[in-house]
Amino acid sequence: MLSRRKFIKACLAAAGLTAVGGWSSRTWAGGGTDRNGAAGVTPSAAPQSWNEYRPGYLSLEASGELERRERALWEKMESCDLCPRRCGVNRAAGRMGACSSGQSFKVASHGPHYGEERTLVGRSGSGTIFFSDCNLLCAFCQNWQIAHRGDGRVTSHAELANMMIALQNRGCHNINLVTPTHLTAHIISALRLAIAQGLNIPLLYNNSGYETMEVMQLLDGVIDIYLPDFKNQDSEWAAGITQGAPDYARHTAAAIKEMHRQVGTLQNSGGIAYRGLLIRHLVMPANLAGTDVFVRWVASELGTDTHVNIMGQYSPQFQARSYPPLDRRPTPAELDQAMRWAREAGLRNFH
Repeated sequence: MLSRRKFIKACLAAAGLTAVGGWSSRTWAGGGTDRNGAAGVTPSAAPQSWNEYRPGYLSLEASGELERRERALWEKMESCDLCPRRCGVNRAAGRMGACSSGQSFKVASHGPHYGEERTLVGRSGSGTIFFSDCNLLCAFCQNWQIAHRGDGRVTSHAELANMMIALQNRGCHNINLVTPTHLTAHIISALRLAIAQGLNIPLLYNNSGYETMEVMQLLDGVIDIYLPDFKNQDSEWAAGITQGAPDYARHTAAAIKEMHRQVGTLQNSGGIAYRGLLIRHLVMPANLAGTDVFVRWVASELGTDTHVNIMGQYSPQFQARSYPPLDRRPTPAELDQAMRWAREAGLRNFH
């Protein structure tokens, strides 16, 4: 199984997939309404099988609500406040924000990915699209070549829509949008094109957690699966290694609570997730990520059934060697302690 870093390295040279003929044969069913009255956003009952689930974005598009959300996100680009940095630059006119993105956007790689959590991968892989650049910019970034250096290819909305369709046609279980926060306007524009071409699998928002409540609410009913990081609990420490984001923990806590409100606990059918929240937490040396605080927060604020991936693969990448003790891997004892904290907090769905 490829790790995410190895997967990116293998795919970076690829120019991108092209859509292949024919649409997916999946049949979808669903119903319900969201809080804004858009029909069909929330499933009325759990599907009998994964391929019966109806993504909420289909009903939003049919009602015209998705077009309204698209316009609202593009308006935010004119004085950009798509993330908590709130740069205020006119990215729609080509000005660059803190994320190093302006009016255009880049994709680093895409394809079926088998290195994600098992419930996201299934047998056919997670249909992963890695976007270039980032709004958080951690000094220890594990994918710094695309997040900081911006490796990737400028891509159009039509090309991005074709990538989504191609991944669906290859049997992927979801469209996995990696580092999407600074590109939400572009993504919704491409999504609408993909819907017109037959896209009908769950949309997965794979993000750093550093989000605004306004954008989260515009994504309500659009996103089926949220996969946020919760990197650390110490805002003062975070400020020094995220290029001046001292409010990371506060914004991330609020955003994850909103994600949970929208989609609830992770749901799956036949072992394949189709809706819900799964939180990632990377264990760091000397407990710099505040794992003990994190697991207690999850249990008290979201519930002990919340799905959490406590990850042990941290290694010193990018500028991490300048920030001891980030210059080393966590020890086996530190990883064991992280798991004990999760058990002591009462979490039932962690690994």
